[in-house]
Amino acid sequence: MIYFIGAGSGDPDLVTIKASKILAKADVVLYTGSLVPKEVLSWCKNAQIIEDSQGMKYDKIFEFLKTHKDKIVARVHTGDPSIYSTIAKQIEFLKAENIRYQVIPGVTAAFGAAASLGIEYTIPGVSQSLILTRVEGKTPNPEKLENILSCKNSSLVFYLSIKLIKNLRETAYKLDYKKDTPCWVVERATHPEEKVYKGTLETIEEKVSHIGGVALIMVGEYLNQKETEESHLYN
Repeated sequence: MIYFIGAGSGDPDLVTIKASKILAKADVVLYTGSLVPKEVLSWCKNAQIIEDSQGMKYDKIFEFLKTHKDKIVARVHTGDPSIYSTIAKQIEFLKAENIRYQVIPGVTAAFGAAASLGIEYTIPGVSQSLILTRVEGKTPNPEKLENILSCKNSSLVFYLSIKLIKNLRETAYKLDYKKDTPCWVVERATHPEEKVYKGTLETIEEKVSHIGGVALIMVGEYLNQKETEESHLYN
C-alpha cells in the first residue's frame, strides 16, 4: 500500500495521529526533502529505506513506488497532499499499475498561517469565500490573475508567488484596489523560523524583497478582521 501523507506546513507536531501511526509502521519512506522538515522523519521508527525525492523526475518516483509496492510505503508531501503536491500524476500511475493507495490529509500552509496570525478567513459581511491560488510564473495558471483579483470580497491567499509580488500589486491597482489594502506575507508558516510581514499593497514589496524561499501572500480587507454584519449564529 502506498500512503500519501500530508506532513503539515512545518511544525512536526502538526502531523495527524493517523499519519504518525502510518509513518511509525512504514517500511519505506519517500519524502519531499526540499520542504518536509527532517523532524517529521522522527516518526519513522521502523523504516528500512528513507529517501529524498528532491531532484527525482516522475519516472524515478514511479519506479521507486512500483519497486516497493508490496511494502508499507509512506510518500510524504508537505502541507496537505491536495494542494500543489503533484499527487494526481502519481495516483494516475498507481491506478494504471493496479497499485493500492490511500491519501492522509495534512495541515496546509494557509491554515497554519491563519493559526499563527490568529485570524479567520470568513468574516461576516466581508468575506465568505477563501481562494487559494498562485500568480502565474513558469507554471501556467488557467485562471487569469485579473479574474482572481476581481473577487474582492473573497479572502485571497497566494502560494508560490513571493517573487511575483510586484505583478500581483500592479494587477491589483489596475482593478482599482486601494494602495492601503492590507497585504501580509508569512514566510515558512509554522516552522520555528516563521516570520510575519504586515503591510499594504503599497508597502509590502520592500519588506519582503529579501525572501527567496517559501512564503504565502495574503491580500484583502478580511485581514482587518472587522465584521460589518453580525453572525446570525451567535446574535
